[in-house]
Amino acid sequence: MSDIAIKVDKVSKVYRLYDRQRDRLKDALNLTKKQCYREHFALDKLDFEIKKGETVGIIGTNGSGKSTILKIITGVLNPTDGEVTVDGRISALLELGAGFNMEYTGIENVYLNGTMIGFTKEEIDERLQDILDFADIGDFVNQPVKTYSSGMFVRLAFAVAINIDPEILIVDEALSVGDVFFQSKCYHKFEEFKKMGKTILFVSHDLSSITKYCDRAILLNKGHKLFEGTPKEAVDMYKRVLVNQLDDDDEENGKTLWEHDGGETLWRSTLPINPEVLEYGSKKAEIVDFAFVDNTGRYSNVIEKGSEMTVKMKVLFHEDIAEPIFAFSFKNLLGIELCGTNTMFEKIEITPKKAGDVQIISFKQKMDLQGGEYLLSLGCTGYPHGEFTVYHRLYDVCNLTVVSTKNTVGYYDMNSEITVE
Repeated sequence: MSDIAIKVDKVSKVYRLYDRQRDRLKDALNLTKKQCYREHFALDKLDFEIKKGETVGIIGTNGSGKSTILKIITGVLNPTDGEVTVDGRISALLELGAGFNMEYTGIENVYLNGTMIGFTKEEIDERLQDILDFADIGDFVNQPVKTYSSGMFVRLAFAVAINIDPEILIVDEALSVGDVFFQSKCYHKFEEFKKMGKTILFVSHDLSSITKYCDRAILLNKGHKLFEGTPKEAVDMYKRVLVNQLDDDDEENGKTLWEHDGGETLWRSTLPINPEVLEYGSKKAEIVDFAFVDNTGRYSNVIEKGSEMTVKMKVLFHEDIAEPIFAFSFKNLLGIELCGTNTMFEKIEITPKKAGDVQIISFKQKMDLQGGEYLLSLGCTGYPHGEFTVYHRLYDVCNLTVVSTKNTVGYYDMNSEITVE
């Protein structure tokens, strides 16, 4: 008996892209011999195997083909070429709404999903209470699902997916919709499934979850498998994809960005910049560049918890300033300021600056924030003539992703050393 649960063999998915709707019609009716479309390979000869009992994560940037391959594995889409073999009963939680009838109540959708998977009414009856207990949405189970919030929807969908005794569980990002307590409950169920020897395949942008729960990870990029191996190696390579530094064997690409092209490349070009950044100040001094630097010396906004990292900023002075103060801080996604510092707090002496001067400031520290997403703010201020003045501030200018295999309570890890006697 084979120990392979899922085998993806040279799978391609090609879409036809038309510039005009009439070209689509001409092609459908075969009215022209001229090709009036462009081919887009969502997947291109993708190969991988997943063994029974493995937990495997798929990561990659938007448009890399992650959701497409899950839909092909679950039978929602057909491949253009290649073959997928599945050995085991699949339960899948794809995008919100997949497999649900919006007009049906929650209860009716439970029976609909169970029947689609192959269960009899009696078998669903036996599991119904477990599904309702896990979903914990109260009397809403008797209301049409079109009235549900996204959080209630994913609660019910996940409760159905895990309580119909699947041999293979497939999840596509949906858990990011639920609240933190429900997510914790779901990941606890993942652990139970792993101990029971079930196969789990999931797509997530939460790199901490990939590192913590997966035995292996597959990195996709533009429809190709770029890497397959340990979660940590996959996440490290993904960080390089994000900053276009893939080929370390190439002397130029192997350089850190501040060495490349004589320092002309902007550091911030490696970062996803917030289009709604709050920016203000007199601009007598201007923050012209900034970046995160990880413990390998690379510019990246994905940092491993517990490692050393640096926040760098470059400030250009347009006027003479006697005693500038440089600052940074991190907020969570709720806007709560969590931590930060400045050169005045740290008692760093800054010499007077002349118009045209450029100052580079590096804040180096150990990253002990919990795994998650954070927002960076930067500032350059001062006290000319004893009055507080803002020269330039950038609030929530970009995000930082902290990857963690162990989170503690709250926002910050106190690095407790525990002794049991």
